[in-house]
Amino acid sequence: MTETNSTQNSDSGTEPNRRRFLAAAGVGAAASMAGCLGDALGSTTNASTGESNGTAEDDRTITVGATGEVEADPDEATVDVGVEARGESAEAVAAELASGADELRATFDELGIPDDNVEERRYRISPVRRREDDTTEIRGVHSFEVTIDDVDRVGDVIDAVAEGGADDIGRVNFTLGDDTRAELRKDALDEALANADEEAAHVADNRGVELEGTMSVATDDVRVRTTSYATGYESAADDAGGAPRTDIDADPVTVTASVTVEYAFSER
Repeated sequence: MTETNSTQNSDSGTEPNRRRFLAAAGVGAAASMAGCLGDALGSTTNASTGESNGTAEDDRTITVGATGEVEADPDEATVDVGVEARGESAEAVAAELASGADELRATFDELGIPDDNVEERRYRISPVRRREDDTTEIRGVHSFEVTIDDVDRVGDVIDAVAEGGADDIGRVNFTLGDDTRAELRKDALDEALANADEEAAHVADNRGVELEGTMSVATDDVRVRTTSYATGYESAADDAGGAPRTDIDADPVTVTASVTVEYAFSER
């Protein structure tokens, strides 16, 4: 019987598909003002060189940091599956691993999973000392990472590879495909920029000045917080004569973007 234990790295939502919300623009706002607001506009001079550095108005800026978040249901998943073997020799273990891997690949083909969606992960054969009798045993593992384009099939894939000879089924990671990720990245940036505009307007109003326009914009890395589940299964069938089907209801994936925007301002 397959059991799942979820570990969520993203904030969960309650609405399906692409749920977006206005994130708190709380990264902070800092107003950098050259000269007092009550001072008359004029040029500043370098005391050591006597050269003019322009007007004080040139350096009057408000700098705001803000974040934006969007959520969407995952449209892609990855799962780690593998076979294990034990024996008295490396040759015997290698042969058993090869046979098990061939069975898994046949299962992937039956499921219609493209070869490009199956990535070799770990292959290892090594001696292990058994404490109970102080003898050496050869153990091996051969694992794969499988990408599933239809998240509704995740449970069926897990059940199929379990029946197809997998000795280990690791974490299932729900994420976003490249196209969806790129689209949501833009949406998250739009939210962050809107939050920055709102924050800057509040700071300007509080200081009694007028925003004149954007001087510069810097963006940080856009983060995708995926949802992952630890899986485990038992080979024994239940009382009904067969293991229940695996069903995983994945939480939304969150995309977060951060920006820093510098605005020019003038006196009212």
